[in-house]
Amino acid sequence: MSLAADLNRPFSGSCTLAFLPGQAYIYTMNQLSTERRAAIVRCLVEGNSARATARLTGTSRATVLKLLVELGEMCRVYQHHVLRNLNCQRIQCDEIWSFCGAKEKAVKAGADAYGDIWTWTAMDPDSKLMVCWLVGKRSPQAAREFMGDLADRLASRIQLTTDGLLSYPPAVEGAFGWAGCDFAQLIKIYRSSGTGAAGDGPGRRYSPGVCIGAEKHWVMGDPDPDYVSTSHVERSNLTMRMGMRRFTRLTNAFSRKVENHAHSVNIHFMHYNFCRAHATLTKAHPNRYPQTPAMAAGITDHVWTVE
Repeated sequence: MSLAADLNRPFSGSCTLAFLPGQAYIYTMNQLSTERRAAIVRCLVEGNSARATARLTGTSRATVLKLLVELGEMCRVYQHHVLRNLNCQRIQCDEIWSFCGAKEKAVKAGADAYGDIWTWTAMDPDSKLMVCWLVGKRSPQAAREFMGDLADRLASRIQLTTDGLLSYPPAVEGAFGWAGCDFAQLIKIYRSSGTGAAGDGPGRRYSPGVCIGAEKHWVMGDPDPDYVSTSHVERSNLTMRMGMRRFTRLTNAFSRKVENHAHSVNIHFMHYNFCRAHATLTKAHPNRYPQTPAMAAGITDHVWTVE
């Protein structure tokens, strides 16, 4: 399907929101100059909320959200078509938590709040490219959708590493076939970081457990134990929480609409893959020429500007 045809499809698919009804969008953001729109996008991708962006740019919040929706859908469509036939050798997968409207325990039957929402991510640790992502629930259905999309984007056999989520093995087998990739799971062992004797101090609510070890579990194929790791994709979680205000914990900047949450993710990864030079890739270049993940993956030959 062509990129133009995909613009008229309903709001669905991978590299975006999963399992929710939606609508197609008409692109009408023509009242602001390119420079003004670029200023709004820069504020958003640097971790500012919609209201803060409106204050910093002298733009109404409604205009900021309109640009978020229209640009987010364009970023989804573009990357959905461009991130294909990738020559990756290794892939690391993870899920990052957030919520929309209210946390899961506070969602009432029939309410508009969506509750807990997870962003599934797949990263190439060599090029640092975010290959695909999916916004949805942490469910077997989401795992199958996510792995099916990942398999469709790869040109060759890969070594795959995930965490110990039980939904992964059947989803990977369904997408790649048995022994269709070299798959292992890294299961980390945690102890509580609480201050009490039983680890139930006040710090437990805000601090993650302390990792005291990890086990590498073979699942299928012939994975190299030296490359069974999720460190790179877990580091990208920090980049996401710093670059998208909707992911910041303990604030009131969470998404009220799950569609806007997905649009924010699409814009973030477009900026991450194409516009933001990666320090590690730049240092590895012989001439220290700025390198983005898309350049390292051979998708483009230059650093894109926000404009």
